[in-house]
Amino acid sequence: MQICSQCYAQLPDAATHCSDCSADLSEYSVTAMTLKRFQENPRVLYVRVTVAHDCCPACQQVEGAYQKNDAPKLPVEGCSHALGCRCFYQPFLDDIYP
Repeated sequence: MQICSQCYAQLPDAATHCSDCSADLSEYSVTAMTLKRFQENPRVLYVRVTVAHDCCPACQQVEGAYQKNDAPKLPVEGCSHALGCRCFYQPFLDDIYP
């Protein structure tokens, strides 16, 4: 399931554009915007792809930490879970403020 960051419509993993506002989901999905923010943040050293405990084999293969510019795009291509891809990004920070 993808969520459009422009109008917050929920869309299937295979959608490339939002059916409500026509936004390009490769650029304007919530996960794409999250990755972009992490890539622009100098405190973020790595991006971790976290998967659900009952994820499909395709999602299991992308689980792990990546250089922030090498993180795979979400949703995972080939995800076969009945609910769709439920992977998400987490940042590894350089420092944490008190």
